[in-house]
Amino acid sequence: MSTHARRVLPRMIAFAALFAAVSARPARAQQTAQNDKPTVTIYGFGQADAIADLKQNDPNWFDVNRPSKLPSFANQFGEDGHFYLSPRQSRFGAKGNIPTTNGDVTAVFEFDMFGVGGDAGQTTIRLRHAYGQWKQVGAGLTNSQFMDVDVFPNILEYWGPNGMLFFRNTQVFWQFYKNGDSNAAIAIENPGASGDSGVLADRIELQNIKGRFPAPDLTGHYRRGSPWGYVQLGGALRYIAWDDLLPNDPFQLGGHVWGWGVSLSSNVKATSNDVLRLQVIYGRGVENYFNDAPVDVGAERNPGNTVTPVTGEALPDFGLSAYLDHNWNKKWSTAVGYARVDINNSDLQTASAYRHGHYASANLLCTPVDNVMIGGEFQWAKRQNFSDGFSSNDYRLQFSFKYSFSAKVIGG
Repeated sequence: MSTHARRVLPRMIAFAALFAAVSARPARAQQTAQNDKPTVTIYGFGQADAIADLKQNDPNWFDVNRPSKLPSFANQFGEDGHFYLSPRQSRFGAKGNIPTTNGDVTAVFEFDMFGVGGDAGQTTIRLRHAYGQWKQVGAGLTNSQFMDVDVFPNILEYWGPNGMLFFRNTQVFWQFYKNGDSNAAIAIENPGASGDSGVLADRIELQNIKGRFPAPDLTGHYRRGSPWGYVQLGGALRYIAWDDLLPNDPFQLGGHVWGWGVSLSSNVKATSNDVLRLQVIYGRGVENYFNDAPVDVGAERNPGNTVTPVTGEALPDFGLSAYLDHNWNKKWSTAVGYARVDINNSDLQTASAYRHGHYASANLLCTPVDNVMIGGEFQWAKRQNFSDGFSSNDYRLQFSFKYSFSAKVIGG
């Protein structure tokens, strides 16, 4: 475990204990009148993944299969063939509920050990959820209202199909409609995006371009539930700006674009033992919300304009994910499917820029007793570059062992 994790973990445990203690305090008159008590449930699992990688990928992402992290040229990450053991999927969470005379207050705090960002490749604490909700209104870090978490299949690989939306984001949301399995919500979410200067990345003019986000992202969805499953329509709208910070030069390279995206997703209960999990996405500049996609904005030529010869384009993106979860019986199950992401590159991106990504997997899982899961999975991913003709594949075998727990520690 990293030094950062050793420092932060005691604080997390202390926070959970404090959370439980505070949640356990009665709301006095209100709860005495109802004779209701607050509850705190802790949950999680410990998991070990054994992975035989027959090819290669970015070593900072050694235990996941992301097409965007495959080589963009031959032997970029060394020779083929690697073996890994990883505990980074292991997870811990606490959920509290405080009844009041005017609706329940709930809070969720959850983390795993999968380092990203500056901690990429490390086994360290990664916050997954930290949010609260009262009646229809909630705030904090949780799943984007643009995404549909229920299309994530029952697979072993941590990151999952690249062609689905999967982004936990800080937000304020309003679930203004809920009726059984049907619901609708809108949110303002923390904005963010990345850009690619492409073949002009070494120019000092573009090195002095800085991104700016003057408005939150606006997201939402509507889900219609039925006995056969559900269908969900989601959307996102965002404003992405960039400023030219280089003074006294002949160019004005600042600008902005609008990003937008729409998603259609569904779970279809084909039989009592089969669930189809489907999603299709199209948009511009919403790569940030994809489970695995490259930059949101690419450098683009602006012919005929000598003051702004280069501008930015919100890159068109397409995502598809289709998986079948099948239960053979109460102990054995299988998930099999395919996903992809396609990017329409801008004309100044390098020839080796990401253009297409493919993902597929199939597994066999066993739950021999409650709270124990073992299984094996075959995974395939492929990356295709923009215009140099290069592509790379990865083939993996993963075996996982998982032990889950859940206990009501307050209000049991």
